[in-house]
Amino acid sequence: MLFRRFENIIDPFREGPAPRPGQGIVRFYLHYLRQVWPVMLALLVVGFFTALVEVALFEFLGRLIDMVNQTPAEAFFASHGRELLWMAAVALLIRPLVFTLHDLLIHQTLSPSLTNLIRWQNHRYLLRQSLSFFQNDYSGRLAQRVMQTGPALRESAVQVVDALWHVILYAGIALYLFAQADLRLMLPLAGWILGYILVLCYFVPRVRQRSAAASAGRARVMGRVVDGYTNIMTLKLFAHSKDEEAYARAAMSDLVQRFRSQSRLISGMDITITLMSGVLIAGTVGLALWLWSIGEISIGAIALASGLVIRINNMSEWIMWVVNGIFENVGTVQDGMRTIVQPVELVDRPDARPLTISRGDVRFEGVGFGYGPDRPVIEGLDLAVRPGEKIGLVGPSGAGKSTLMNLLLRLYDLPGGRILIDGQDIAGVTQESLRAQIGVVTQDTSLLHRSIRENLRYGRPDASEEQVLEALRGARADAFVADLRDGDGRSGLDAQVGERGVKLSGGQRQRIAIARVLLKNAPILLLDEATSALDSEVEAVIQESLETLMEGKTVIAIAHRLSTIARMDRLVVMDQGRIVETGTHAELIAAGGLYARLWQHQTGGFVGVE
Repeated sequence: MLFRRFENIIDPFREGPAPRPGQGIVRFYLHYLRQVWPVMLALLVVGFFTALVEVALFEFLGRLIDMVNQTPAEAFFASHGRELLWMAAVALLIRPLVFTLHDLLIHQTLSPSLTNLIRWQNHRYLLRQSLSFFQNDYSGRLAQRVMQTGPALRESAVQVVDALWHVILYAGIALYLFAQADLRLMLPLAGWILGYILVLCYFVPRVRQRSAAASAGRARVMGRVVDGYTNIMTLKLFAHSKDEEAYARAAMSDLVQRFRSQSRLISGMDITITLMSGVLIAGTVGLALWLWSIGEISIGAIALASGLVIRINNMSEWIMWVVNGIFENVGTVQDGMRTIVQPVELVDRPDARPLTISRGDVRFEGVGFGYGPDRPVIEGLDLAVRPGEKIGLVGPSGAGKSTLMNLLLRLYDLPGGRILIDGQDIAGVTQESLRAQIGVVTQDTSLLHRSIRENLRYGRPDASEEQVLEALRGARADAFVADLRDGDGRSGLDAQVGERGVKLSGGQRQRIAIARVLLKNAPILLLDEATSALDSEVEAVIQESLETLMEGKTVIAIAHRLSTIARMDRLVVMDQGRIVETGTHAELIAAGGLYARLWQHQTGGFVGVE
């Protein structure tokens, strides 16, 4: 019950005060720490008492030696019984209590929950990023930054709170106690504190910089390694193992050099502090013995001074590593922050409303788009697709067909023109509602590394088991799904498909994708080479399912294999981002234009005849 009470203080899945974390390292920290400020305040208060109790025990040790030295044995307990009982209560009750509270706040409250809260909010924010955001970085590096930023931020914040009171109380109270014994006893400790601060001021910023560089190097290694694992089939097929090893080795070699550079600084700081601590111990103890020899201080003061400087020496080693850890973690947070705080490029307007579809009319009006100022793809395109009409997009590679579909899905914002669905500009509706109304089957089908059932229910999360099975039958996938087995013994709908669906063949992945769209049953359907991975026999069967799927829907289909879309209501031929022809298959063949040439190439134009 005690553990559970502390574990439930922070909700690890709470919503953040703002979708985007603050920019700048201080604002980034405050964005998360404000959400748990009562716990951080409690930790600060408890930390004060833990440090105070530790110093009080050393102070009592000095007094105890003086009491023993000055009080006859037979009168010792009678004279000092009350003080002894008080210190026994401090050692047996108060000290365990504050240390227990300290451990519970860190290990039960902050470590699991704050860490996960940071990861959860960062993950949710990154999921809102545009498609180009993920295309411009390694997925492994993004994942690592989300995973490592949480513990690094939490650990550095806790270390600051812990170190704060130990530094202030130990140094401050030690100077006070030394001054009470003899002002001269303060000199070695005061000089050491000044030197310690100067050492930290010199080393710590440099450690932080090199730590950030090491963190960036670690993320680069993770990105390259994950990239290789993700594309292992390509690595195997092209037999470039040596090149791939060299690619990873270059990043790892750079990481080793960055770690070595960081480690040199840490070792230099460690050696310097150790030498200074030796001077502190020898100077303080030697001075205390000299002052005692001339009758200026008591034996208890020698014990107090010796015990405190040894404790301060041990603490200085700890604080050095804590400070180094703080700035190492800050460097890690800075590295992650550069990725996490990037603004979301595609956002819903403040007044965005859900898309409502009654007919399925789609219109492209003056659409222009490019992947940069020097890469125009579509220019001034106008296209109207009537409700329930089925059109095929045809044209050579790079004509802009897939880009047009991506624009309809609003995976990119339009710099010019607009796209309307049933008269509603898609820029003014919510992205979730837009994509919920459009079913998509792409050429490069990738499945989630989950079960067949979970992949299918991505189309409709509330689908019943019978609806799932019906979709499988409609896509002619029920036969092979029943025979699936994974490495953990799961079978059928429960079988895991592997990362991106690698445990299935291309045709099997395509049929699962078609079944998923059948289950979704959206009023607008986009097919981008939907049957490209199927053999002719299976394609003929799937074509029947697609015709059923397309009934009553507005359909836009892309296919390089023209025979698969020849029966569409209308064909739209694109070239260099413009519509150059439109009409039925027969009309376009008769016109003898680009479509007729493409058709000729596929029906024998490339086959030499002797």
